[in-house]
Amino acid sequence: MSAATAAATPPTWRVIDDFAAAIAAAGLGSPDIIADGRIHRFRTADDKAGKLSGWYLLHLDRCAAGAFGSWKVGFQQTWSAKTEADEKIDFRAMIEDARRQRAVEQQATHRDAAYTASEIWSSCRRATPDHPYLIAKEIKPHIARVDSGNRLVLPIGDGSALTSLQFIGADGAKRFLSGGRISGCFFTLKGDGRRESILIGEGFATVATMTEVTGAPGVVAFNAGNLLPVAKRIRRIRPRAEIVVIGDNDRWTEGNPGRTKARAAALEIGAKLLLPNFEGMDFSDKPTDWNDWYRIARAAGRVSA
Repeated sequence: MSAATAAATPPTWRVIDDFAAAIAAAGLGSPDIIADGRIHRFRTADDKAGKLSGWYLLHLDRCAAGAFGSWKVGFQQTWSAKTEADEKIDFRAMIEDARRQRAVEQQATHRDAAYTASEIWSSCRRATPDHPYLIAKEIKPHIARVDSGNRLVLPIGDGSALTSLQFIGADGAKRFLSGGRISGCFFTLKGDGRRESILIGEGFATVATMTEVTGAPGVVAFNAGNLLPVAKRIRRIRPRAEIVVIGDNDRWTEGNPGRTKARAAALEIGAKLLLPNFEGMDFSDKPTDWNDWYRIARAAGRVSA
């Protein structure tokens, strides 16, 4: 570093304060900064408890520069102290380094979560039809299990190995195993052989309902954003199969993400699309999926049990 550059470089404490201020100005929060050139994660202003979607890295060697962002929203921004060496900073390499570090961290996290999932799954007992959630949704347990807290436990896998678990409480509250891999992973329900079409939907209750009614095998993607990754994986596994995406109709939510994501998944893999239509039906809440539709229709005598 030249004498002129050294003279222009702010002291370390000022660099760290200015970098932290840039993160705060971006609306991500105020993490404690460790300037070691490695990626660090932190809780952003809109993260739920236990989530760390924010990230940053800050170099102080040669010239003070860094980057930060949010994995949750896909935002990233570079930053540097104002010195004569700014033009020599390779921000592209810095961002790529952050991505590599995140990939290594995720692999380790997913590996540990898969081991934990296997341990928990092995300790659970088979679910019975009298579980409150199953009664409320009027569905069978299939291969779901129950843990010591009487929560339904659903296995999530990539087609060859268990990657995570979903827990569903008696009141319907859902959560995933922390750190488990979800993207592109799923839970399958066996059909009874009446139909060979493969059904892909968001939630367990939705897919279980349609599998039980039609006899077709079902695939649970767990959320709208995972419909496309799962649909593409199933299409690779079963290239000639007839696939039907049974989307949610989130008409109460701006943009109707259930319908939008389901349609995109169906178009991408050449599948059929089936969405519930609640027009003319008598209901008091805000139904969105095929389980809601079927329970309302059955109560009205429009379909048989």
